[in-house]
Amino acid sequence: MNGIETGSPERDTLHRSERAALPLRFKRHVWQCIARGFLLLIPLFITILIVRYLIGFAGSVISPFVDFVISRPILDDIPGATLIVWSAVTASALVLFYGLGMLVTGEKGKIRVALGINAFLGRIPVVKSIYDVASQTTQALSTPRENAFSRVVFLEWPRPGVRALGLVTGQCMLPHDDRAMLVIYIATVPNPTSGMLAVIPEEEVVDAGISVEQAMKIIFSGGIVIPEGLQETITVVEGRDRNPVTAGQDRC
Repeated sequence: MNGIETGSPERDTLHRSERAALPLRFKRHVWQCIARGFLLLIPLFITILIVRYLIGFAGSVISPFVDFVISRPILDDIPGATLIVWSAVTASALVLFYGLGMLVTGEKGKIRVALGINAFLGRIPVVKSIYDVASQTTQALSTPRENAFSRVVFLEWPRPGVRALGLVTGQCMLPHDDRAMLVIYIATVPNPTSGMLAVIPEEEVVDAGISVEQAMKIIFSGGIVIPEGLQETITVVEGRDRNPVTAGQDRC
């Protein structure tokens, strides 16, 4: 009886604390769901803003020409002249883009276009620098990740004993060194558009055994999203390194 009587107030106190914590848990749950939903929609909002800006910019460039054509007296008696002119201008722009795309599809076309642009812009130092930066940025964004990076490796960076995730971009040979060298891009988390470039001997890197897409997920998530195969490897290594004395006692 005494044990029941002494235990009953403790249970009541526990129940009261749990009931008092329910509103806080519900509030925390609601705010967490709201934050997750907001973060989920942020990329969509950014995409809409960028597309809206590009459409507005294109419209501001084309509008003066369209207004000039519509203001011609010959179009006054034509119903829907504005729509017709806009459709014709849009179709002309698409045909122009298609023609330029066909022109630079082959390597010879790319070289000719590059030579022509350099010959025209090379005489204007500031404009040429701006064009070079914009061209390199466009090429980096338009190049598929699978083609830009051949495989994923681990390397010791920035000091011995610390492993970094690297993306192999190519191979090269250094003067006075017969070893095969790998050109490795070490991306910055969580923005892989910036990072470090390292030239490492091939025998000093370890293949990660994951695809470039999986490596990008690791980089974008800051290591939160880890592929199953790599996660199992990390778990095994951690299990071996974690307190061997305790592990030996468990086996005994």
